[in-house]
Amino acid sequence: MQRRSFLKNSLLSTGSLAIASASFGRTQTVEGQTFHLDYAPHDGMFANSAGKDFIDQLKYMHDLGFRSIEDNGMAGRTPEMQSKIGETLAKLNMRMGVFVVPKGGNGANTLAAKKKEHIDIFLDGCRKSVEVAKRCNAKWVTVVPGDFEKSLPLAIQTANVVEALRRGAEIFEPHGIIMVLEPLSDTPDLFLRYSTQTYEICKAVDSPSCKILYDAYHMQKNEGNLIKNMELCWDEIPYIQVGDNPGRKEPTTGEVNYKNVFKFLHEKGYKGVVGMEHGISQAGKAGEERLVQAYREVDDFM
Repeated sequence: MQRRSFLKNSLLSTGSLAIASASFGRTQTVEGQTFHLDYAPHDGMFANSAGKDFIDQLKYMHDLGFRSIEDNGMAGRTPEMQSKIGETLAKLNMRMGVFVVPKGGNGANTLAAKKKEHIDIFLDGCRKSVEVAKRCNAKWVTVVPGDFEKSLPLAIQTANVVEALRRGAEIFEPHGIIMVLEPLSDTPDLFLRYSTQTYEICKAVDSPSCKILYDAYHMQKNEGNLIKNMELCWDEIPYIQVGDNPGRKEPTTGEVNYKNVFKFLHEKGYKGVVGMEHGISQAGKAGEERLVQAYREVDDFM
């Protein structure tokens, strides 16, 4: 795949769209042009244009102007592939975003229950994540505390989660790795659901290695009022993910005004990763072209 040729051809084929955008004060997309914020695609997001090989995709993402990636399943890759990804990112001067801690919390393994077998699984995943992070140059790892333990009072569950996370933070701190706790909307059975709840837990853990992953898609569903809640929790948020709602596709496909959200992040001086934690609304190469154009549109907030 000649990535540069494809980009030039794509620009020609979408020239009228670029001119129309420019008429509204937008900058036309050019090869290698970066963004105001550090948006991070993931494996498969440009498979139609760059092919199935993740290394080829990384190079293609770089050509498009992206400077970070995410890979939730990084811990499941071979050590050799983890190292190859890390080496490629270093050569391209790109950042590695989050990957998920193995068994870092799910319905069958909840930290709220204070069961030794669950905590042991979590801590083992933390130790393994340190080695993965070294290979791929990662700084952030995602943790979900799991489901409610409905037989226990909520305050006791919260204390159990805090205690387990403190032990995880002790593993990550010496390596400068930050576990980012992600409140989710997937099911009401999940213990961690709200940004302010996560903020309270991070304050209780009291570690530089325990912070918030603010996923605007999930938080739009659970609580709304995105900018206000980010402002309230700002000192504990080092990592952002996005996806429009409804549909969990790229910005401009749902109800969230991402141009305003991204303007807020920029005005706050946010220099972290903005993970593109969503699908694509259109199929094939045309969908991937539209994905990039959507990010150009919402990134035009200056």
